[in-house]
Amino acid sequence: MTPMTTLSEILTKLQKEGYTADFNLEQHFLTGRSTAVQLAADEFVVDRHYRFEGNSDPGDEAVVYAISSAKYHLKGTLVNGYGLSTNGATDELVRALQAKTR
Repeated sequence: MTPMTTLSEILTKLQKEGYTADFNLEQHFLTGRSTAVQLAADEFVVDRHYRFEGNSDPGDEAVVYAISSAKYHLKGTLVNGYGLSTNGATDELVRALQAKTR
């Protein structure tokens, strides 16, 4: 089996596994683009994460988080660059994402 190496391959795989929500980082929450759900740091878990490193451009570096929330019966993905704190998210939310991926 050939390993998946691109961001789009991982997103397609996760979508087939039911990770259909598309999350964004807000200041205090993860928000769904197509849902009105706002997930606080204690309302989700990071099931898996994938890191992508650019060959020569640090701007190509990204992390894909596979996230689930038992409270809302919801699974989705968050795609972000390595600099989570630069997106305006609170320290609490950034720490929650980082702690849950170790």
